[in-house]
Amino acid sequence: MLTVYHTGFEEIPKPDLCAGRKNADFGQGFYLSDDASFALRWAKERKDTPCVLNVYRFDPNGLRIRRLYRCGIWYDYICTNRAGRSDPYAGYDAVIGPIACDTLYDTWGILTSGMVGKKLAVEAYRLGPCYRQIVLKSERALSALHFVAAQTVAKEQIAQNRATVKREEQAYQEKLLCLLSSGE
Repeated sequence: MLTVYHTGFEEIPKPDLCAGRKNADFGQGFYLSDDASFALRWAKERKDTPCVLNVYRFDPNGLRIRRLYRCGIWYDYICTNRAGRSDPYAGYDAVIGPIACDTLYDTWGILTSGMVGKKLAVEAYRLGPCYRQIVLKSERALSALHFVAAQTVAKEQIAQNRATVKREEQAYQEKLLCLLSSGE
């Protein structure tokens, strides 16, 4: 059993697989992390709506899971999903692997523009921290997820987490600039 987390603007005892964006890293599904501090980095403020950290227990035993690592297959999968094409792993119960730490769309255009090759793009993604996401893609996977609790995230904690994200983004962009400048 894993303890997993999802940050949002409401308590979510029964997640909906279709509620999220289809063009996210690992396609349509319910996104979680087994790292509470990473899940909290996604916390944002919304006027008059508290941010909520949902806590679950997840039993992956018996599920069909596709595990990915920062390599060409992972990169191709993210490109496919972000482009809105058909998800080649839609038949899996869950996909587990690193997020694309590219400050989302700040560098996505550069890395997929054709100006850099796939090998360099994958190397660029390896520059950032490696946070793992778990994406549930089937009702079977949802049945293995059990709601534990929901906690309101304090505004001060959100501000601290956003500052951490900003520092990570700046460090990543500096490393990316060095990599691209080296011409390797």
